[in-house]
Amino acid sequence: MRKTKTTAARKLLLDRYGRVADGIALLFFPYVEVVIHDLQSQTVAYIANNLSKRELGDESALEEIDHSVESGTVGPYEKINWDGRRMRCVSTVLFDDAGVAVGVMCVNYNIAVFEDMKHVIDRVISGAGVVKQPEELFKDDWQERINTFLHAWLQERQLALNSLTREHRRELVEALWAEGAFKGKSAANYVANVLGMGRATVYQHIRDLRDAAA
Repeated sequence: MRKTKTTAARKLLLDRYGRVADGIALLFFPYVEVVIHDLQSQTVAYIANNLSKRELGDESALEEIDHSVESGTVGPYEKINWDGRRMRCVSTVLFDDAGVAVGVMCVNYNIAVFEDMKHVIDRVISGAGVVKQPEELFKDDWQERINTFLHAWLQERQLALNSLTREHRRELVEALWAEGAFKGKSAANYVANVLGMGRATVYQHIRDLRDAAA
């Protein structure tokens, strides 16, 4: 670690902003690094959760972020870390009590780990060699037909399954009856489970509908 003179400005950076850096790094651990740069010496004054393998006293190289005091905040921008992973970063100018810019705080967010997760999720969702549902195996898939009709019915009315009233459930049973959904074996039990209704209630609705159609 390089030795750097502790000036009044550097002491202010460490005392006032060092704890802020620790808090941010702790909240987003282990994905965020916070680096405080001393503008007077153009060196690294503090690092919380070191991801970049920099050392205290290293040259800041602030030209990498096109730093300007007037801008106040720079970013978000991206850079490549030592391990080749992408970091998303924001840099903020730090001031003393007189309003003089004395430092820059850089928050470096390792987004590569989330990109890796996204790739895994994309592969799982897309599947490997997914083919069309075999018609000979599922030629009478009444559950899927009920599910398709049910969610189309909900979407058309902008309703959520978990917020249906008793009247909504009755209307939905009637709509499913009209669609011929109860021809499948155990279809009434399935609908009762999906809609959170008693089986006896569903069977009663079906009897009433059958009697009305007779």
